[in-house]
Amino acid sequence: MADKISMNSDGTLTVPDNPIIPFIEGDGIGIDIWPAARSVLDAAAAKHGKSIEWLEVLAGEKAFNETGEWLPQDTIDKFNEYLIGIKGPLTTPIGGGFRSLNVAIRQIMDLYVCLRPVRWFQGVPSPVKHPELVDMVIFRENTEDIYAGLEVEAGTPEAEKMRGLLLDAFGWELAEDAGIGVKPISKTGSQRLQRAAMNYAVKHGRTRVNWVHKGNIMKFTEGAFNNWGYDLVKEEFSDVAVSWEDSGGDAGDKILVQDTIADIALQQVLTRPAEFQVIATMNLNGDYLSDALAAQVGGIGIAPGANINYVTGHGVFEATHGTAPKYAGQDKVNPSSVLLSGVLMFEHLGWTEAAADITRALEATIGDKVVTYDFARMMDGATEVKSSEFASAIVDRL
Repeated sequence: MADKISMNSDGTLTVPDNPIIPFIEGDGIGIDIWPAARSVLDAAAAKHGKSIEWLEVLAGEKAFNETGEWLPQDTIDKFNEYLIGIKGPLTTPIGGGFRSLNVAIRQIMDLYVCLRPVRWFQGVPSPVKHPELVDMVIFRENTEDIYAGLEVEAGTPEAEKMRGLLLDAFGWELAEDAGIGVKPISKTGSQRLQRAAMNYAVKHGRTRVNWVHKGNIMKFTEGAFNNWGYDLVKEEFSDVAVSWEDSGGDAGDKILVQDTIADIALQQVLTRPAEFQVIATMNLNGDYLSDALAAQVGGIGIAPGANINYVTGHGVFEATHGTAPKYAGQDKVNPSSVLLSGVLMFEHLGWTEAAADITRALEATIGDKVVTYDFARMMDGATEVKSSEFASAIVDRL
């Protein structure tokens, strides 16, 4: 009999062998990639005596067509009730409602960490000479920064009112035709993300952590993020970590914590990727970095993602790419992003052996040049297969 995942008082999860896990199929190519990924997840779980009772919940176009709502409250309730969920790509509604359904889910559930591990799989086509040097995990803050959506449109009464308030209170003169946004960065929001990054580094034996910021210009938002990160290291992690400033770059057997200006980081992850292991950064920087890094290892079609609240135990794992509606129903698109998000989910649940099996089988499939069209067009001698056939090939190699 299937049962719920539960959160313990010590912050760990109790996961039954047959948990109930809500899923959102996803819009567009979701109808192709989700069934493919699910077949691999089910096979890997079964190999280790486990099974999942999948509970479909609705969001996006399917939800709107069936309920008249883009993000029904029942979907949020189910994710909250069952703690862990997984989703395919979702369409951004046009003409009001939600700016982004993905952002809405993160903010409503306070999933403050966007976890984006980026690594290369042997055989995957890459535009760089040494993609094998890319092995990073990005902790992107999920609830603050400009994604908070605190902005007013140029030329509106709201913008005029905001201009007046800023002029009266601070003497700031803004152009009459300017749109205005507010960029909140809090100590609480920053340090809970940085704490998660440090805990990850400790747990996984990583030796470097970087705060990525633009604090040389935005001193009281991104600069504060950087300062709060160093404060956290001294207050909570001094036994296992030390800053560059306090160690001169020689951390001994401790984790070395340093910071990098965002624009320089975008260059150095390309030219010196081996120097980066765990990155913690704000929402917008994290968005840029995640996709830029994914390009080095095969693109966002093979990039997994997770949205997690480590305090409450909630997590929603997701494909990181768009809905590609022109390919929907063609059984064509690479399902690796949502599949590897499922691998992240298995790791989060403690199903590490099943997760490792999927990773190994995926790499073996790609190594045999049995791939979907996106990789086939960049590989000599490849066998191009459908999304479902790619999944079957992975199952055969489990």
